[in-house]
Amino acid sequence: MTCIIEAQNLVKHFNGVIAVNGVSFALQPGVCFGLLGPNGAGKTTTIEMLEGLITPTAGNVYFNGKKYDKKYSNNFKENAGIMFQSTALQEFVTVKETLNLFTDLYSKSVNIDALIEQCALSEFLNRETTKLSGGQRQRLLLAIALINDPTVIFLDEPTTGLDPQSRRNFWNLVRDIQAQKKTVILTTHYMEEAYELCDEIAIMDHGKIITRGTPEKLLAQHFNSVVLQLPAEDIDGDLSQLPFTPVRNAKHLEFECTDVNTALRILLQKNINLRNLRIRSHTLDDLFLKLTGHQLRA
Repeated sequence: MTCIIEAQNLVKHFNGVIAVNGVSFALQPGVCFGLLGPNGAGKTTTIEMLEGLITPTAGNVYFNGKKYDKKYSNNFKENAGIMFQSTALQEFVTVKETLNLFTDLYSKSVNIDALIEQCALSEFLNRETTKLSGGQRQRLLLAIALINDPTVIFLDEPTTGLDPQSRRNFWNLVRDIQAQKKTVILTTHYMEEAYELCDEIAIMDHGKIITRGTPEKLLAQHFNSVVLQLPAEDIDGDLSQLPFTPVRNAKHLEFECTDVNTALRILLQKNINLRNLRIRSHTLDDLFLKLTGHQLRA
């Protein structure tokens, strides 16, 4: 099967700074692929090269097996949908007028009434774009990205700034897109979002992909333990002789262990209060921090 989109050894320099350094991957049609990484890792630059917005310093992008270049750009643009990290909408026009405007930009488009229903826009169709809430604005931007019935959709941090309810509603919209067998390329800083939506993820750092696979496979590959968590206020015993290294913060203590029964027995022997003990599996947050570190990025 021909890959719908492929990056071959993408490199991008900005004024002598290497933003992307040899990124390669190929995606089969219908997958949701998550590109993760700390600030400055090269995610957005990689996405913009895939979208044809910036030209790689080296390397190539292929869409449906054909090299993306000026000759093939129109075909790509007609079959791609993009939801940017930040988008300025035309002021003093309504949601319905905005949809009509973008419909006219393409040679083909979806049924507008069906798109309005899919993205739950009907309640504010006659509202000006400047008067939309954060969640309403993001749903409109998603509708714009879908208006040409694309085969591949780029979502660059689409739920940043949304409240938990709006974020989960947006996830349902993305799942609807996946059900239509469209390919989704997602960047996000929310690890739970990546776990819930992505068939496969890649984590970037310093311009390179440092790991790639399904969320479940990557977690199993990097962790063979669980995490025990205790509130700091419940800990008054001596932990210096524990056979595991606890990590403290202001609110709680965490430590990893492979044998929960032994860990609990040792904690009881140390007279540690286990009333509020929490046992959890490792998450993509844990994996992200393990691979990219805890240091704050600019």
